[in-house]
Amino acid sequence: MSLLVVGLSHRSAPVSVLERAALHVDAQVKLLQDTVAAEPATEAAMLATCNRIELYADVDKFHAGVAELSTLLAQHSGVGLDELTPYLYVHYEDRAVHHLFSVACGLDSMVVGEGQILGQIKDSLARAQELHTAGRLLNDLFQQALRVGKRAHSETGIDRAGQSLVTFGLEQLASGTAVQDWALGKKALVIGAGSMSSLAAATLARAGVAEIVVANRTAERAERLAEILNDSGESDVVARAVPMDSVPDELTRADVVVSCTGATGLVLTAEAVASAVPGAGPERGWVAQLGADEVPPRFGSGAAPAARLPAGSAAEENCPLDLAPIQATPGFSVLGEAAVAGMAASELEQHAAWVDNAPRPQGTVALVDPLAEADAIAALAATAAVIGRVPERRKPEPVAEIPRPAPSLFLLDLAMPRDIDAAVHRLTGVRLVDIESLAEASADAPMAADVDQVRRIVADEVAAFGAALRAAHITPTVVALRTMAADVVAGEIARLDGRLPGLDDKQRGEITQTVRRVVDKLLHAPTVRVKQLAAEPGGAGYADALRTLFDLDPETVAAVSRAEDSTTDEEGRGSA
Repeated sequence: MSLLVVGLSHRSAPVSVLERAALHVDAQVKLLQDTVAAEPATEAAMLATCNRIELYADVDKFHAGVAELSTLLAQHSGVGLDELTPYLYVHYEDRAVHHLFSVACGLDSMVVGEGQILGQIKDSLARAQELHTAGRLLNDLFQQALRVGKRAHSETGIDRAGQSLVTFGLEQLASGTAVQDWALGKKALVIGAGSMSSLAAATLARAGVAEIVVANRTAERAERLAEILNDSGESDVVARAVPMDSVPDELTRADVVVSCTGATGLVLTAEAVASAVPGAGPERGWVAQLGADEVPPRFGSGAAPAARLPAGSAAEENCPLDLAPIQATPGFSVLGEAAVAGMAASELEQHAAWVDNAPRPQGTVALVDPLAEADAIAALAATAAVIGRVPERRKPEPVAEIPRPAPSLFLLDLAMPRDIDAAVHRLTGVRLVDIESLAEASADAPMAADVDQVRRIVADEVAAFGAALRAAHITPTVVALRTMAADVVAGEIARLDGRLPGLDDKQRGEITQTVRRVVDKLLHAPTVRVKQLAAEPGGAGYADALRTLFDLDPETVAAVSRAEDSTTDEEGRGSA
């Protein structure tokens, strides 16, 4: 059997794909159960975080295993296999071990060196053990990954290379200001009471916020987190718990909001955020800042020159959607992809029909040439039909810079799928940092010199784990060989008793010990050497050679393996 991992992460897939592929806990459980029920796999474990989804399995066939695990990921995530496949990565045997050890050390994290991943790996192992989907291989692998991660953090300065995702997110919100200075005296709302939300609350408390309100669907967990914050003694923060239905009211009082829940839908809509911030509304963009005679040409290919429209042209009326009108451009309520990002396909079609039939003032010329834009419109419509909404591109090419008002509400969304509507990015007076923003910002984050030392640790540990795994593979065969030898000795001693019944106990014992010593000495060098050879790359064939040379019963070897696996599973469940 061989280790295989199939997955996707922030390094291989855009956040929009990760968000759609995210699995809630029940779906993860079903995926693990279906994986071990499939023919190629005998063990399975899943590592699912806010920026990665990885399925680990012990398989007997590589190609069949890749096909089966990829299909199962697509089925349970709801993302079509054809769409998911370009973003999947595959690691096999030693490369799979190297990947997990790198992940455990924080080398593959969005923020290099963060230590939260160790807790997530531990939780993944515990879930697989609870479901009995982790056998000897995955128990050993995940437990060793935890040890390697702890070693990297204790022996190197990798902690200086990165921070927690929470700290990094708060730094992005602070926009160059020290987090302690930025957070001092602010009122914070934390939505969720899990590990990430708890870390966010503790980080905000240490940063100097004056108040933390915790909202969670389970009231007891929110109350417990608030109690811990009040009793910590690390700060003077005042913490209290509220039910989830109080979030809209608390939103009007908060300066900072951190959300990380397991919800499958939005926790905060753009409308809820806009209503909580005085004066907040969709950015009208650069066109709204210009006069009626200064409408610039639309950026991009196929743009036609703008027409001079009569002064005082009326804004659109009877638009079926609540969109910000663009002054001096009758018939249009949107401008470019950014304005319709996230819009459902049905809404886009409804709005397009209204635009096509809208009356236009005499003598005006459309901003966009329909013939020149035909290909772009067809591509956008096709994409919307497939995924059900217009894809979001939150960074369209800017045509003109206009100053945004300083934000009065800061939001940090650490959930996957997202808790906070991406449309909040377009609200004035609000700053939103989400997983996608963090992925973009972390791409340029500096790496510490200690990262090289961690990479050396990972390489050494991978080699040691591979050698131990290969050596363990031959152990059942060696045990079966020694068992067969002991049976031969016992048979010969019994035959000797029949031929020499007059031997006393002392004589019989001496002869028995002599025969056993001879057998042990004959087997010692070959068994030690075969273990050494089997631990080297390509040494798996020595077990087969040993079974063939000594004509060992395959069922005896298999029985030894089952007994060892059973013992290892029990030990693993006790130490996870």
